Amino acid sequence: MPMTFYTLLVPCTFLLFMFAYGACVGSLVNVLVYRLPRGMGVVRPASRCPSCGTKLTFRENIPILGWLLLRGRCRFCGQRISPEYPLVEAAVALLFAGVYLFFFGLPEMGRGPWFDALQPEWAINGLASSWPQLVVIVLLFGALTAVTLIDARTAQIPLVLVWAPAVLALLLHVGFAVFVQARHGNPVVELPTLGWRLADGKRWMAAPGHIWSIPTAGIHGWWFVGLAVGGMVGLGIAVALLESGLIRRSFADYDEWEAQARAAAQTHADGDGSSAPSESGDGGALPPASAGGVSVEEATSPSTATPVKPAPMETGGTAEDAEMWIQYPHARREMLKEVAFVSMPLTLAFVGVWLGPWIVEQAYGPWSQSDVFSMERIPPVNVPLWLSVLSGVLGGYLIGGAVVWGVRILGSLAFGKEALGLGDVHLVAAIGACVGWIDAILGFFAAAFVGLAWTLLGAVVSGRLGRTLPYGPYIAVATLLVVVGKPGIEWILTRLSGVPINLP
Repeated sequence: MPMTFYTLLVPCTFLLFMFAYGACVGSLVNVLVYRLPRGMGVVRPASRCPSCGTKLTFRENIPILGWLLLRGRCRFCGQRISPEYPLVEAAVALLFAGVYLFFFGLPEMGRGPWFDALQPEWAINGLASSWPQLVVIVLLFGALTAVTLIDARTAQIPLVLVWAPAVLALLLHVGFAVFVQARHGNPVVELPTLGWRLADGKRWMAAPGHIWSIPTAGIHGWWFVGLAVGGMVGLGIAVALLESGLIRRSFADYDEWEAQARAAAQTHADGDGSSAPSESGDGGALPPASAGGVSVEEATSPSTATPVKPAPMETGGTAEDAEMWIQYPHARREMLKEVAFVSMPLTLAFVGVWLGPWIVEQAYGPWSQSDVFSMERIPPVNVPLWLSVLSGVLGGYLIGGAVVWGVRILGSLAFGKEALGLGDVHLVAAIGACVGWIDAILGFFAAAFVGLAWTLLGAVVSGRLGRTLPYGPYIAVATLLVVVGKPGIEWILTRLSGVPINLP
């Protein structure tokens, strides 16, 4: 009995910590959801009651418990506080605790092979050797929660919510790889089973064909290093050309077109004798792109000046307003501008695929062939661990974003309407930086099935659940299912087939 207690004490303590940590992040998510669409700062002003304006104390800001202690009403003015706040905090808290439980807690408790199957390969290294990857994933999920709530209400994805996890992934993934390399050396040999052998003999677990928690090209993958570095250099050049005006921004004339379309609709409505929509928004008019929402710089890609998309269903607008964005008649023309932008990173990425191995050969000597029966070429020097992980983060960002941007361009050219928003491009790119390009792409395409499930649910349940959502929330839910559920799917497929199945 004492042995069982002490065995469970450590994972249960971490589980409670992750729950509390998630509740705090959920409280931040509430702040982001309220303030970002209104163009307010995240830190300042300090939290206040929206009704009476009284500055809140520490007591009112305690996640979950604060709302319960106040019984759902402001302590100063008695105004009702939405239950959405504690629900979001509890949801994120349970999400963080659940991720820890599946990845580390249940295997540590020795709950059997089924629970062990929920653990991804990189988590087998243990929490002490994998906590940076866990932090990246849970904070990505926190950001996806905020994106889901904001995008569902406003059809906007504030880019700070996708840039922040991408930068965090860059710092933690690469920084931890630098630490592992300094302490244990580079991976030197692939093991017959999962993982690699480091220079000092330490076994490092990873998915087959990978050396980290995100996909990389391994210790011989200089071509992938060239692709990632070349693509990022090309992206930087394209942004510089855009800012200098040498590349024109897409959808730059949308505001002018919208004003003309509204004026024409107003004239037509007056001619028919029907009531025209009020420009104040009380009668259902769509607010201007710069009013009551995130600025263009915050809510759009740096590669285009796509205006902020409206959300009339959440601001008192009508279904006719919701369709105005897709009525823009020049989507095909604007896609040609975006093709000009993406051509630079794509070109330099392909150049990098050739240039990376060539530079290594010039600096360290010719490549060799592993054996007469293998076509694999062995470089004169292996890719350092930190550089391989850096290429995995940058490559995940580039490939994830490129796939979605390709769908956006091709879909818009085919149908003459904007197929996807640039916020979705940034969202999948950030997911790729955090969990790798494979899971990011799987999540993007799996989002279609999540959207179908939501549509079927909406056909059964009336009310707000019946409203069609933007694609961003579907991507967020699908990404969560892919990252958490893929190990379990591998286990099920292995049991059914009788042979080891390892998803990419």
